[in-house]
Formats: sequence, structure tokens, C-alpha cells
Amino acid sequence: MAIFKFEETASIGTVFSVDTSTIIVKVEELEKLRKLQVNHLVAVKSSKAGQHLIGIINRITRKVSDDNNSVSEDLGLGGFLLTENIIRVNLIGTMIDKHGEFENVFKRTLDTVPEIEAPCFPIDGENITKFMQTISTQSNYEIPLSIGKYSIDENAEAFLDGDKLFQRHAVIVGSTGSGKSWCVAKLVEQIAKLPMANCILFDIHGEYSGTDFKADGIQHFRIANPSDLGKTGNLENNALMLPYWLLTYEEMLAMLLDRSDSNAPNQAMVFSRTVFNEKITFLNSIGDTTFKDSITIDSPIPYSLDAVIAELKRLDNEQVAGSTAAGKAGDFKGKLSRFIQRLEAKSQDKRLGFMFQISEDELHIDWMNKLCNALMQGSTINSKKAGVKVIDFSEVPSDVLPLVIGLVARIVFTVQQWTATDKRHPICLLCDEAHLYIPERTNQDAAAELGLKNFERIAKEGRKYGVSLTVISQRPAEVNRTVLSQCNNFISLRLSNAEDQAVIKKLLPDNLAGLTDVLPILDIGEALIVGDASLLPTRVIIDKPTIKPQSATVQFWKEWSNKDALQDIPTAVVGLRKQSKS
Repeated sequence: MAIFKFEETASIGTVFSVDTSTIIVKVEELEKLRKLQVNHLVAVKSSKAGQHLIGIINRITRKVSDDNNSVSEDLGLGGFLLTENIIRVNLIGTMIDKHGEFENVFKRTLDTVPEIEAPCFPIDGENITKFMQTISTQSNYEIPLSIGKYSIDENAEAFLDGDKLFQRHAVIVGSTGSGKSWCVAKLVEQIAKLPMANCILFDIHGEYSGTDFKADGIQHFRIANPSDLGKTGNLENNALMLPYWLLTYEEMLAMLLDRSDSNAPNQAMVFSRTVFNEKITFLNSIGDTTFKDSITIDSPIPYSLDAVIAELKRLDNEQVAGSTAAGKAGDFKGKLSRFIQRLEAKSQDKRLGFMFQISEDELHIDWMNKLCNALMQGSTINSKKAGVKVIDFSEVPSDVLPLVIGLVARIVFTVQQWTATDKRHPICLLCDEAHLYIPERTNQDAAAELGLKNFERIAKEGRKYGVSLTVISQRPAEVNRTVLSQCNNFISLRLSNAEDQAVIKKLLPDNLAGLTDVLPILDIGEALIVGDASLLPTRVIIDKPTIKPQSATVQFWKEWSNKDALQDIPTAVVGLRKQSKS
């Protein structure tokens, strides 16, 4: 049974002009023109029986002109005024009464264009509620993904296609205070309820690590701080160590090598050889017969950094047999000094203790299995029954943040890549404040460049291996274009910056670019949703989540007016000195 029931008298006008995906509708009655609004929906009778073309009103115009190009003639001098009421409509899809075995199917394609003089009807009242319910994907899933209510009909719940949202990557953007964290929390709380949920949220500022952001199915990790160093069982206590031996050869050199040093090629070569030998030494020490003959310099095999430093120092001071009793300088004598200094400085820096000051736990061959199980197992088989893993990176130094987050992303991607297809369980990476580590420009920072490459690869190839990206940022203009171009779903809250609006506009199809005009005037918690996950590009009022991120805007004037307001600077100073909030 067709959902649309249009009376002929309900027609607002007829098609006057037709373009590829845009039509002009001529409205005869001024009263009907007054009731129309930009971004509201209309249905145009198709040339095929049982079909209506669905469009969004892009512009409403009332033109006034006179036949002799002289208004004065209208004042009793023979001329008369002409009025023309027209609306411009962007066609976005087709509503089909019956499609195969199914009734009332909405398709995001235009099989036909309307004929001239075809009637156009507003979709409002009962029709809009039925249409919104028809296009929702609720019926496709046992547990549907609800995001909120449609702005044009708050009685109709807005559902997204959960498969298409994560299969084809997503972007969530919005200026500070627009409700972006609220939107993320709404998604996370629904993901957490699924029986085999699997996603990691990169929490850069600790917004999602507070006491109010807790629920069944959510587990909180933090990057280990100086107070955790030297302890065993950090992983069981949700403190993540990311030992140096997880880094690839290029990542280690990005942190340690000064490429302007004339001895840089020698330093890189000696370091590579020494690390590889230490990995072989470690495997021999545990009696390994599996990996020794097939590892490379990039294989994540534990090794002793102290042994590497000792060998580099030996080579830096080496004397070999020569014509004199004292001998002659070795090939690398004096050429490794600066490299050794940088390596020792990094290894002794407690801010990087989570990487360099590891315990016997993290030097065990099975430790990587434990790390990947904690971060990548779905809810049912995860030891904490948590499918959503929130990792707090707020205490990680900003200069190594891109490298560290890129390291976690690379581990997830490569483990998925090497998992048998029938055992590969999909995982999503929710990248909060993505502009900090997936930037458009890295300013030739080698470490940041390597971190960015990991995300670019996931954006391009992740879908094949069940790895999804959700890019979350308040500055889309500063997010890498390659990554954004691979995203096919956009949830945009209010954007006040013209550069940010322009980025979103460029990513949308030409016939939908006009929708971005509403971005600066969206209400708090209201979003424009466009993409494969939503059959209809539309505005949605995001529902209030039950778990709360710590991102509420500080009430400056209210707090300044409160004579009982509290401060605790001494504790903050202690935390600064300890490099720990705990």
C-alpha cells in the first residue's frame, strides 16, 4: 500500500524546468508559497507509474517584473506588474510503491526525471511521519542504531544503517560547544550494548574517562604514567605500556635520528644491525624454534635496549689492530656519540616511561598477545566483557602523540590483516580530536608523518580487513584530506568557521552542497547527516545520551560570580611535577 496519499488540490505547483538533478517548480498561489521552507521535502510525480521523485527545497523565490521595464507605467500609464513564484528543488531519490517483493522502497538513485507540468506536493503532516519511518533502517536489524529525532518531524525517530556507517568510514565534526561529544557518547552507549561490540575510542583530553562515562560494555585504559613504572600487572590494572620493541625500524629512527647529522647513515645502519641481532639473541634465550628464521627488523620481538646501548658504546669507542701498539680507530669510533646521547635521553625520560622503562612483564614473548586481546576482543570473549575500549592519551607528551596513537592503530590494522578471514572480527577506531594526529600538514615531522601514514592506509584499505575509522574533530579544515576523502558518512554539527564549512561542502555531491548553508545556524545537539548510512540527507536532533562526557563548556561568568567557588592549585602543581593525575 502506497505511503503517499496526495489530493490533487494539495499540489503546490508544477514543474517548470528540469536539469540533471535539479528542477524548478512554478507555484501559482502565494499562500502555498508562504508555507514552504528551505530544506523541507517535496514529492514530484514521476513519469513512471507508482513512483515519486523526492527532493529538498533549495531556494524559494518571488520575482516581480513589469512588461515595459518601467514601474511607473504601472501607476496608470499603461504598464502592469508580473509576479512569478518559483522554488528550486534538488532531487535526491525515488520512492517506489512496489519494488519486487517489497512495498514502499526508497532508492538514492534517479531512474527518471519528471515531466514538464508534473505536479509537485509538499511532504508534511502524516505523510512526513510515514516517509521517515519507511526510510529508517530499524527493520533491518535486531538492535537498530538510533541517533535522535528528525528536525522536520520530531515524532519520527532517526535511525542510521549501522553496517554502512562503519563499513565506509564516518566523520563527526562540530565547533566547540556544538554537542559533538554528546553525539559520540550517544553512539558509544549503543555500541556498548551489542553482544560482540568491538571498538576503540582514542580519548585525547580525558573527556570520556570520567566517572560519568561508565556503563556495562565500556572499559577504560590509560597510557601508563611515571607512577606505574617498574610495576608488574599494569595491563590488568588498565595501565597500558607500549614498549619500544613494538615500534618499527622507521618509527624508532624518527624518534632518535637527526638526519642533518653527517653520520646519520652510519648511525641508522649500525642501529638496525644491532637491534636485529638483539632480537635473535632474545629468541635464542627462550629456546625459540618458530620465529628465528623468518623475522625482520620490523618484527615485534622483545629485545634488551640496555644491550643495544652497550653495543653502540662499544663500537663508538672501538680500537682495532693497527701498525702501532695502540691500534687504530674502529670504523664507527666517535660516529655514534650523538645518537647514543639521544637514545639514552629518551630511555631515561619518565614522560616516555610507558615506552622505554618497561618491566619483565612487557619483555615476555606472550605480552603482545595479552595487549591485543585486551584491545581487540569483542564483548562476549573479552575478559572484562567490554566491547568499547576507551584509551586516555591525555598524559602523553604532545610531541610523540601522533606516533603513539599511530602505533596503536597500526597494531590493530596489522593484526586484523594477518587474521584468517573467517576469524576476523570487525573493529572501529573512534578518533577524537583527529586534527592533532591525522593532520593535513605535518611540518616535516618524521614521527608525525609515520603516524599519519598508518591512518591513511586504514582509510584506504581498512574496509577489506574489517577496520573502520570514525574521524571526530572540531577543525575539519586541519584534518588530512586523503583520510576525509575516504569517508562516506558525515555527521556535522554546528560549524561556524568558513574554512571548515568549505571542507564539508567539497566532500558532498554537487547536488547536496547547498545543504551546508545551514551549518552555522544549527542548534546545539542538532546535526546534518549525509551519507550511505542515512538514506535521506537531513537534519537530526541528537538524543541525550545516558553516559556523560566531561566536555561541558565552563560557565565563566557564573563561576566568577560564585563567591564559594573552589580552587586547588597545589594539587595541580603536584600532578604537574609527577606527570600524573592520580
